[in-house]
Amino acid sequence: MPESVYIAGAYEHPTREAPDKSTMQLHADVAVGALRDAGIPKDDVDAYFTAGVPEMEHGLTPLMAADYLGLDVAYADSTDYGGSSYISHVGHAASAIRDDKCDVALITLAGRPRSRGQSTGSGARKLRTVQDSYERIYGTTNVTMYGMAARRHMEEYGTTSEQLAEIRAAASHHAQYNEHAMYPDPVSVDDVLESPVVAEPLHLLDCCVISDGGGALLVVSEDVRSQINRECVKVLGHGEAPKHHNAGRLDITTTGAVESGERAFTEAGLGPEHVDYASIYDSFTITVLEAIEDLGFCKKGDGGTFVADGALRADGELPFNTNGGGLCSNHPGNRGGMTKVIEAVRQLRGEANPEVQVDADIALAHGTGGSIATRHGAATVILGEEGTS
Repeated sequence: MPESVYIAGAYEHPTREAPDKSTMQLHADVAVGALRDAGIPKDDVDAYFTAGVPEMEHGLTPLMAADYLGLDVAYADSTDYGGSSYISHVGHAASAIRDDKCDVALITLAGRPRSRGQSTGSGARKLRTVQDSYERIYGTTNVTMYGMAARRHMEEYGTTSEQLAEIRAAASHHAQYNEHAMYPDPVSVDDVLESPVVAEPLHLLDCCVISDGGGALLVVSEDVRSQINRECVKVLGHGEAPKHHNAGRLDITTTGAVESGERAFTEAGLGPEHVDYASIYDSFTITVLEAIEDLGFCKKGDGGTFVADGALRADGELPFNTNGGGLCSNHPGNRGGMTKVIEAVRQLRGEANPEVQVDADIALAHGTGGSIATRHGAATVILGEEGTS
């Protein structure tokens, strides 16, 4: 059996708008928060993971950030899978620990897209339009690509706008108990449908927030875990998968979660039926719907029926995003995978907001980076309570 690996520290920055802080200050804030949460001194950190710092476009992200944080590490990783990056980092840290490359891996996310005035998706972005001949010349945008995926899913499977709205309604129900949520007010399915259409068939309330902030995790070896007095969460399985155009043979109703989920479940020796709580990347409501299907929680095409009638609420069949997720709480640096892991850790520790705390032994965190209508990366981790075998 491979060595057990644990998440010993988790911290989410409380801010949603930080005009008075630099991105590096946010990295420092969350690093300190995770170290304090675990009760581990900074000098014990011997591996560092981060990705996607906009101010570091020259590509030296881990070096510059490690320098700012004053870290002396033997291992560094800056894998950038977009929104799923930080879920990938948990799996990469676990592998590095099992390969005896390190014992204490610090993972930090920080970003200030709200303060920096990032486009809401109404303009073409080079990140999404690498192949000019396929996309950019037609004026594609982030929002329109997800609208295209939603429309195709509706045409293929009869999915409705009302069913997508159920996802936002569930997230907002949870957000009302989160004092830090950007949008804490509950909304109904009708509220979502009455909000402006931004990329048909997606409405404004089908889309995630843009926020500043960040988060951090500490992944540690079994030996380190035995020396600290803190409830930890066990990393049971990890999987990731890129998906791209495949020379034009692209089904935009299916995501890389098909492969990343299967790999994570296989490594954990578990299946979707064992999951008590799910943190699922929610850049848009259609992102959640397709991930639920592709991770195996229901058959392909049945996602609309599955999410109806409160199935995603804390007391439903598949409790999800109990902090409000990216749809209502925050989406720091446009890399929401970090906050998905943090909320899964809270649930397994019994530290979620009391009104949405789930009786959970097994949790899943899943991220989607890029766009489901073009190229993207999927990453999945399966986590368990400390005593889980």
